[in-house]
Amino acid sequence: MVRAAVLPAVGSPLEITDIELPEPGPGQVRVRLAAAGVCHSDLSLTNGTMRVPTPAVLGHEGAGTVVSVGEGVTHVAPGTGVVLNWAPSCGSCHPCRLGEVWLCVNALAGAGRVHARTAGGTELHPGLNVAAFAEETVVAADCVLPVPDGIPLTDAALLGCAVLTGYGAIHHSARVRAGETVAVFGAGGVGLATLQSARIAGASVIVAVDVSPEKEELARAAGATEFVVASGTTAKDIRKLTGGSGVDVAVECVGRAVTIRTAWESTRRGGRTTVVGIGGKDQQVTFNALEIFHWGRTLSGCVYGNCDPAVDLPVLAGHVRAGRLDLAALVTERIALDGIPAAFENMVAGRGGRALVVF
Repeated sequence: MVRAAVLPAVGSPLEITDIELPEPGPGQVRVRLAAAGVCHSDLSLTNGTMRVPTPAVLGHEGAGTVVSVGEGVTHVAPGTGVVLNWAPSCGSCHPCRLGEVWLCVNALAGAGRVHARTAGGTELHPGLNVAAFAEETVVAADCVLPVPDGIPLTDAALLGCAVLTGYGAIHHSARVRAGETVAVFGAGGVGLATLQSARIAGASVIVAVDVSPEKEELARAAGATEFVVASGTTAKDIRKLTGGSGVDVAVECVGRAVTIRTAWESTRRGGRTTVVGIGGKDQQVTFNALEIFHWGRTLSGCVYGNCDPAVDLPVLAGHVRAGRLDLAALVTERIALDGIPAAFENMVAGRGGRALVVF
């Protein structure tokens, strides 16, 4: 039996309870968690914005140590430090064959399996595949990647979602070039990682936008050269900071229609907007045909940073070891499992960066 955060049903509060976790079967790995980040996607699962089978153990951004492995697992062994990969690619679907592994149509196939049971025998699913909000978890072997050398295990948890997403939004989706100007909407965990990544890319002006003035210090520490408190004049404010033209690139990390529209309006003619935030179906973004033609801007979605974790984790580790990427700076609160509901409330209220569950 291990302690875990269970979502009984969409719209229900999380329950911190004991669950019965089986030993790993063929092709599976059991991991003792060191830390798990509390991501907005977890909140989206609780309110139904994203759908997975319930009841479920939530949590998808984590790292820990392999406890045991099932038959056929050879790339990790007991004692190996690992990062959890919540969206493993199958390698055979159409996107995977094109090299777009972040769009794998089978990435979340494991979310429907029976992961564990409650003390009363109720079957539980593994949320976004990995069920990281627990002292231990059992996952498919392709859901774990060895932690690169030189990365503290607790910090490595952030590599599993926030950092891959923010780094990929800048380097893979928007493809920011040295000297370009960038605006990042939302200074939560992913937004802070995006700001750091824009600095690594050599952006000349980096504008952070958030509804909370208290985020300015965090944003500037992450690399922002300017800070704008979100308002009805945000796009105009950003144009003023960039000689009247707007930024080359805007990255939206919020997932709201008004923010996506504002991010698009904040870019120059021919600018690029990358949407990282996950919005609901009710969030409708509208454009007229003339402005699409006139402005020549690009609007694109970004899934998991358009990353291949097996390729990108070593690159990120290099930035960490060189001091260019500060993982610990993304964390504004370290909590226990029972602190997750309060962390959700802070996200809704726009407070803080990443909350990290430390086991």
